[in-house]
Amino acid sequence: MCGWRNTSDPSALIQGLHRQPVLAVLRPRHIHEARHQLQLLQQAGLRHVELAVQAEEVWVGMARSLVMEFPGLRLGAASVCTPAGLQAAIAAGLGYVVSPILDPQLLQQAADASITLVPGVFSPSEVAAAVRWGACAVKLYPAASLGSAYWRSLAGPLHPLPFCIAAGGLSIADVPDWIKAGVDAVALGSTLFSGAGEACALRPGLPDLLTVLSG
Repeated sequence: MCGWRNTSDPSALIQGLHRQPVLAVLRPRHIHEARHQLQLLQQAGLRHVELAVQAEEVWVGMARSLVMEFPGLRLGAASVCTPAGLQAAIAAGLGYVVSPILDPQLLQQAADASITLVPGVFSPSEVAAAVRWGACAVKLYPAASLGSAYWRSLAGPLHPLPFCIAAGGLSIADVPDWIKAGVDAVALGSTLFSGAGEACALRPGLPDLLTVLSG
């Protein structure tokens, strides 16, 4: 089930995150805000960006336009918890979907549609179940409440651990420690920006972080 919808390489998402292990998660209120934030992230050198899904035609149209406008970015859908959200992401032409929850039916529906879904996990049981149900990667959420040492502590009883994206409450400054602690990638949300709307600015540190991680 792993793979970008616009490529035949089934491991493209994981390969891309190995090269640059940072994702941005955006919750824009309208296309102008989304376009502004994506331009800032693209200028900083970021490649992977998730757009929080809304199962509405307006959102689908916005996301589809952004896919066309930003071909250099790997755009996916965030916060996908329902079949309607999954269908909205597919209709928008996004390359992958990420969920805060672990739902076997949603995983199967994504597999049937040939789109990668990264489910959310919190407990050892959820990690094991995600692997058993065929997930090629998991989202550790909310990561900040667990601490950076948590993921590695699961390595003994659950070896081999799946590819892991830590998300939830983390900032640019947190990324190096989490990568050193064993997660494979880190997702960042509102902590990336200061200000609001089209007047928001990227907080310092992201370009330097990407250079270090890609070195």
